[in-house]
Amino acid sequence: MPKMILEATDLRLFFGDREILNTERLAVYDGERIGLIGENGAGKTTLLRVLSGELAPDEGIVRCRTTAALIRQHGSAGAGEDPETRARFRATKEREGLSGGEMTRNRISSALSARPGLLFADEPTTDLDREGIRVLRGELEGFPGAIILVSHDRALLRALCTRIWYLEDGKIRDFPGGYDDFVREQARERERAAFEYEQYRAEKKRLKESAQRMTEWASSVKKAPARMGNSEARLHTHEYTNSVLHLSAMKRTIQNRMDHLEVKEKPRALPEITMKLGVAHPVEARNALEVRCDSLQAGGRTLLSDTSFCLPAGSRTALTGLNGCGKTTLLRVLAGNAEAGVRFTGNVRFNPAVRVGWFDQHHEKTLKMDRTVLENVMEGSSCPEHFARTVMACLGIAGDNVFKPVHLLSGGERVKTALGKLLLADCNLLVLDEPTNHLDLFTLEELEKLLAGYGGTLLYVSHDEEFIRKTSTRIIRFEQEKLVTFEGGWEDMQNAGKRNVSAEERKIAISTLEMRMAALSARMSSPKKGDRPEELQAEYMRLAAEANALKRQ
Repeated sequence: MPKMILEATDLRLFFGDREILNTERLAVYDGERIGLIGENGAGKTTLLRVLSGELAPDEGIVRCRTTAALIRQHGSAGAGEDPETRARFRATKEREGLSGGEMTRNRISSALSARPGLLFADEPTTDLDREGIRVLRGELEGFPGAIILVSHDRALLRALCTRIWYLEDGKIRDFPGGYDDFVREQARERERAAFEYEQYRAEKKRLKESAQRMTEWASSVKKAPARMGNSEARLHTHEYTNSVLHLSAMKRTIQNRMDHLEVKEKPRALPEITMKLGVAHPVEARNALEVRCDSLQAGGRTLLSDTSFCLPAGSRTALTGLNGCGKTTLLRVLAGNAEAGVRFTGNVRFNPAVRVGWFDQHHEKTLKMDRTVLENVMEGSSCPEHFARTVMACLGIAGDNVFKPVHLLSGGERVKTALGKLLLADCNLLVLDEPTNHLDLFTLEELEKLLAGYGGTLLYVSHDEEFIRKTSTRIIRFEQEKLVTFEGGWEDMQNAGKRNVSAEERKIAISTLEMRMAALSARMSSPKKGDRPEELQAEYMRLAAEANALKRQ
């Protein structure tokens, strides 16, 4: 039986008068793969910091019986001491101008170089390109210790986790099984809650109607007429009194049942967007944007040369490429906000009818911290307030939370506010740089729906394959200093890539697949708790077939 390597009991943590954590007992066993899920602001990062020993709780005890390391979501880090780990993640020395993905690689390499027995990973795929995510997945699958993972990458959660912790209102609910098991259980709970709520409403309505009938019957019972004889009057009065008492008793019984009826809260249901976003000022021309790039350089390095692209009006285009290839640099050139050391020659032509909305990785610059969420998102928007609140509810800021000042929001909630402000603005072209970073899984899925139905033109940078698959109609990829356009979605690009993949890409892909095969082989020879040998074998054979196919090309 695997040994317990971490135990936390009676944890409580407060920020001001708000209780962030309140858990009775958490236990982690060697080899476990735990996915930590919760909405933005629920306290996931705080819990990781408490369990890793970085932050002391107000109450309770954490006992860790192994070495631990934390892959942080933000900040800089050295490349780590282990040269093999540095090489696998292409970690580099700290310097000015590192991209977000390069900083993430450094944070991962630094944590894994410590060879911990327990790894805490807080959004480790943030800004990572496809190759980096593949390497990370292989590393985590072969990791010999236990892992607690916070991630919005659903593919990674599905591949890795055998247990889910769901953090809500400071408490942890433990779900055995993988991410898909958790999603199915959540769906069943929502259905059950909706059924119980409807049953509660029906029973409450029935009891109210019964009580009303008792009242009406009691008022309809007639008293003895004045001309009635004494003996008849006494008999009638007796019957009248008995009837009123009986009806009153029945009414009290019904009222008592109503008072003791278990209250069922209405399940939270996200409102539907009935007005399509981005269509207030349509672009009638064929293209919303045309770009000719003779040269794009940053820090003396050439990123693009002799290439071009366009955005057809109404299209949804994903911009992809390896970390450091220049995606963010290109977007900032388009916005006219190129950083020092960036040189661009060429031509950028927006259609005159285009109204552009920008979402930079430093999105907080667009928000006014002392104003409320609603005030921020309504600024510059012609949408009515009720529609703005509907959009924000879909993004996870509902009810009276829209009246919170922005400076009181969590990082994820500020991302939601900045996105909501853009979606509600009178724009018909949105340019988004990594819009999914720092969003919880629930909001990510709602954002997918909003963008998939966006009526304007969309250009965004993302490394989330599932997000791209669900939202894009075109893909532009950085490839050897060129921009290669794929008309169609993710699958079309994948199929084209299989037909025309470069030798260097094949080499990287084969190396990544072989690394994952080695990790699976190690797990099959020494399975951990929760591993399913037949599934590991099937995955190994699938990877082997994929590697062999690449070698034959």
